[in-house]
Amino acid sequence: MGYWGFPKYVTVAEKKARALKKLEKLKKKNPGIKPVILQGKTLARNWWGKSWNKNLERYADYENRIDRGRSYVRLGAVLDLQIKREKISALVAGSAEQPYKVEISIMPITLERWKEIRQQCEGQLQSLQDLLAGKFPESLADIFFSKDKGLFPDPKAIKLDCSCPDWATMCKHVAATLYGVGARLDEDPSLFFILRGVNTNELIAKAVEDSAKKLAAKAGKKSGNVLDDADLSDIFGIDMDNVPDFSKKKAEKPSAGPNKKKSAARKKAVSGKRTNQLSRQPTVSPGNATAHVAEVITARAEGISMSELVEQTAYDKTKLYGIVHRLKKQGKIRSISHGVYGKT
Repeated sequence: MGYWGFPKYVTVAEKKARALKKLEKLKKKNPGIKPVILQGKTLARNWWGKSWNKNLERYADYENRIDRGRSYVRLGAVLDLQIKREKISALVAGSAEQPYKVEISIMPITLERWKEIRQQCEGQLQSLQDLLAGKFPESLADIFFSKDKGLFPDPKAIKLDCSCPDWATMCKHVAATLYGVGARLDEDPSLFFILRGVNTNELIAKAVEDSAKKLAAKAGKKSGNVLDDADLSDIFGIDMDNVPDFSKKKAEKPSAGPNKKKSAARKKAVSGKRTNQLSRQPTVSPGNATAHVAEVITARAEGISMSELVEQTAYDKTKLYGIVHRLKKQGKIRSISHGVYGKT
């Protein structure tokens, strides 16, 4: 209890302990929650997280109120943060026993604005990795961050709601949630594009097309053949789960000589270990392999991940990426989310 009508002073350590206690309690009921946990005091480190925060702070509607959420994020008060297409939801610890529910809706980018941004990006982005890492020309940074014309939402496009009794639209729980988004973008910048409902592949389409033509010219084949054999996702970072290592050269065959018998013996000794691995590789033609993968994907209404495809089809991941790309191009399947595919 406080003195002279003022609430009792609570130290930062006590506030953190309270937030942690509520988090542990919440985890028992909902193991799938995603709390915002900062590494140090920095709210955001990468370009997308920093730009998200700067965008909010540059508008007069927010600049004098959003800083109320900084301390809440640092205290670990954002117990759960979920980012989906055009929607942010969170649970934020406060003075009440139960955390407050925050709902934030963001209007989608207009088709006109998106078309303009795509045209300005043509030929300037080399890969999805560069885009997410913020490794692009300064001119693109200006385009993405352009006030009212870039990728970031303005206050008119943001609707805020919190279950707390505070009458202010921008209460500290909402502010903490917005800063929590900046921190979450440090972990996964691709969430920004999911939130804004835009296709990152469209931003690098021109660079992909130009690079594919160069590959085709070098190989002396049609671009379609090059893209079938060389996995597009590995080259340009599209729909990527894990990056296969193409830098490893094939081991040279041992030359015939005195050690030939020993080499044969070693091969015989390990042949048993390889039998299971070799037996898993299907002996079907490329056309049948494509049909096989299409059948597996379309059979799952909720979609199937790349790791599950590897397990069910026994094809290696590099081959599957190429097949998935062809099927998407043919309109037989689609990307449900990053690395998850389903029927159209």
